Amino acid sequence: MPDTTYLVAAVLISAAVTWTLRALPFAALAPLRASGTVQYLSTRMPAGIMVILVVYCLRDLPLTHARVAAPLAALTVTVGLHLWRRNALLSILGGTAVHVALASTVFAH
Repeated sequence: MPDTTYLVAAVLISAAVTWTLRALPFAALAPLRASGTVQYLSTRMPAGIMVILVVYCLRDLPLTHARVAAPLAALTVTVGLHLWRRNALLSILGGTAVHVALASTVFAH
């Protein structure tokens, strides 16, 4: 069994490495916060990422099957709730509930 000095040194080194790895992104990003490019991207990226996720999720959807109605209805409810209430949590929960309800009842295999 290792001696106490070795164990204390190992714990201290591990803690220092962990702290450094967690602090490094904040230290690296601090100078970028004033950048015009970063400010522009911070306003445009959320919508762009959501579009990419929607396209990725719906890309293999078989448009010739009746099952396509469940994800499209859920997407419609999600977008509608978000435009109506501007509440991301409500939109996500509402769309998920519609999809789960339709997929498990109406369009169950």
